[in-house]
Amino acid sequence: MSTRVFLGPTLGHADARAILPRADLRPPAALGDVHRGVRDGCRLLVLVDGYFEHVPAVWHKEILFALSEGVRVVGAASMGALRAAELHPYGMTGVGGVFARFRDGVLDGDDEVAVAHEDEEHGFRAVSEPMVNVRAALETAEAEQRIGPAAAAGIVAVGTSMYYPERTWESLLRAAATEVRETELAGLRAFLAERKPDLKRDDAVQALRACQASRLPDPVPAPDFVRTNAWECFLAAQGEP
Repeated sequence: MSTRVFLGPTLGHADARAILPRADLRPPAALGDVHRGVRDGCRLLVLVDGYFEHVPAVWHKEILFALSEGVRVVGAASMGALRAAELHPYGMTGVGGVFARFRDGVLDGDDEVAVAHEDEEHGFRAVSEPMVNVRAALETAEAEQRIGPAAAAGIVAVGTSMYYPERTWESLLRAAATEVRETELAGLRAFLAERKPDLKRDDAVQALRACQASRLPDPVPAPDFVRTNAWECFLAAQGEP
């Protein structure tokens, strides 16, 4: 089975290749990349990272087209989790905790998974912190009584108010100093010095391992694909008749 994986800041290509050594690893997906994967003969497409904001994002319709062609489409961790939460009733497969939170309505903001990152030459290194990882860290720290529930809620509120490229642990703790007692922040700093939970990376690894072991859940049947005028315009833009 020909497999193509779209990855960027969530998981390095070297780490992904250690799990799926024969996969075709690509940069974050943009508009047209899923459709192109189908045309290239891929039978399994794994969407982890995707461009947005300044680059047109992967379109739901091209994922539905892939599903209608019998291509397995798996989403996890980042853009993949968002698209899978939206399209799992139509046959896309979601994997991991980020997907489950969006599917169940626990999370609903795209910037929960958004990060600023460097370019391909620099390995797409993330330079900001996604809110899903902030939440995961606070949940663990609270469970270990390193920080109280009120303080954790206050830090979440500060984090969600920040523009995603500016959200780092340093900037978050600095901004939270006016809302949270220093003793609470000290407990969180000590926790973060020991480890920083990375829910997005964990989900990406889980998805790739599930693909490698062929342990993906059976998807629901894909609906019939409707070739709308918007789809025909998309094909024309892709240079297809």
